[in-house]
Amino acid sequence: MLRLVLDWVAAEARPDHPLSLAEGARWSSEALLPSTFLARSRGDRLAEGWTNADGCVGHFDQRPPRGDLSLQSDATQFVVIEAKMSSALSRGTTRAPDFDQAARNVACMAEVLQRAGRAPDAMSSLAFFVTAPQSQIDAEVFGELVTKESIRSKVVSRVALYEGERDEWRDDRFEPLLERVRVELLSWESLLVGAPEALTEFYARCLKYNERQGGRG
Repeated sequence: MLRLVLDWVAAEARPDHPLSLAEGARWSSEALLPSTFLARSRGDRLAEGWTNADGCVGHFDQRPPRGDLSLQSDATQFVVIEAKMSSALSRGTTRAPDFDQAARNVACMAEVLQRAGRAPDAMSSLAFFVTAPQSQIDAEVFGELVTKESIRSKVVSRVALYEGERDEWRDDRFEPLLERVRVELLSWESLLVGAPEALTEFYARCLKYNERQGGRG
């Protein structure tokens, strides 16, 4: 669903849309974002892998064959989207059970900017969005996870496991990013305002399919 929405927004060049592309920007689905918590050595008990982002919008490149994302050195837009239809956010990783999907994505955004040598205040469009049906948002399926307060708490706890080794990254990279980034839940319904009828009908079918599947999408 997200790919169809991004393709429509890009084709229509809608500057008022939350997922609109800045001049010279691109969009991608299933990009891989690096983490500051990648393995330091073989068998690192605190390590995690790259994060698979459902969607990204901005000034970036991707390296084949995996699709590793790197921000361009003069980038001004970087938006990461986590798309949900009826499921909640993942609550953590194998080695960090409380490091939920929202915190993980935003932490990866900080790492992406660091690797590009790009300061958050140089970005004119910096956002992390979770997209979901309005009914899921109204039901508070995501709780407080999609808030800066929750994200900061989870990242600070994750950094503390490194006993000082990641404190500089937290203070110099993550905190400035969190101050600037827009964090928000967006309903599919709001994203589809003005969309072609075929796209809104496809969304309706997606909702029905996920209801039949017991909300696994």
